[in-house]
Amino acid sequence: MYKVALQECIEKMNLECLTPDVNIEEIEITQSDVNRPALQLAGFFDYFDHHRVQIIGHVENTYMENQGMEYSVEMMGRIMSYKVPCIVFCRNIQVPEEFLAQANEHGVPILRTKMTTSSFSSELDRWLKVELAPRIRIHGVLVDIYGEGVLITGESGIGKSEVALELIHRGHRLVSDDVVEIKKISDDTLLGTAPDITRHFIELRGIGIVDAKALFGVESVKDTQSIDLVIQLEEWNRDQEYDRMGLEENYIEYLGNKVVCHSIPIRPGRNVAIICESAAVNYRQKKMGYNAALELYNKVTSRLE
Repeated sequence: MYKVALQECIEKMNLECLTPDVNIEEIEITQSDVNRPALQLAGFFDYFDHHRVQIIGHVENTYMENQGMEYSVEMMGRIMSYKVPCIVFCRNIQVPEEFLAQANEHGVPILRTKMTTSSFSSELDRWLKVELAPRIRIHGVLVDIYGEGVLITGESGIGKSEVALELIHRGHRLVSDDVVEIKKISDDTLLGTAPDITRHFIELRGIGIVDAKALFGVESVKDTQSIDLVIQLEEWNRDQEYDRMGLEENYIEYLGNKVVCHSIPIRPGRNVAIICESAAVNYRQKKMGYNAALELYNKVTSRLE
């Protein structure tokens, strides 16, 4: 299970801490979803998602004002007794001293933001989904080619880093070399990034480590990129038949998500960087509704008919 320190969340979302006496150093967020405890303020605690960040907006605050301070303090105390990670008041709502006293008693931090409730909930939910997403690390190179995230894989020493260097030289952007960390953001999206220690570095056998950002400038690198296409480099095998039409798509699966995959045979004289460029453009054409292989197939069949 992945976790995010509450202190990191406070800094990222620019939150104001109203309970400085509560120790937040060991508090961690483990759920990417957030909760607005409307039902809990009404006294219904069945299936209460107490592991989530609790958000109080204008609706919840108005309800508590109508119910009176004694009732509101009781309900807030019950919510805090579940040891929720924190309670965030939106719209810069003035928090009563009675709530702060309850928070200090239960050790639950109360935070505040100027953002509207909907905007803050959406932004926090989006950020937590990225930070708490399931992830794996694989051996490969991730490059942004014409806006498409192309993951280049293959055996060690087959030339992945050299291909990445040529692509950078042709104006594309490096995301990660050697190790790619893949996060599953949703059932449709895989996000790739580089480990902090190797970000922007490329290993070239015979030369050593080079800094792509220092050599080619900031426009040659990128921190994150969705993974849209996988290219597997493999040694040329004379006895193996390779796809020459491309009518059927092949896929590879990462974290339960399928990604289009092409196997590219390597032999002397093949410019793999241009092949990767062409594969990325061809993939974009297919997304836009044009399939060159299908177009040729239809022309041939119509001629035969």
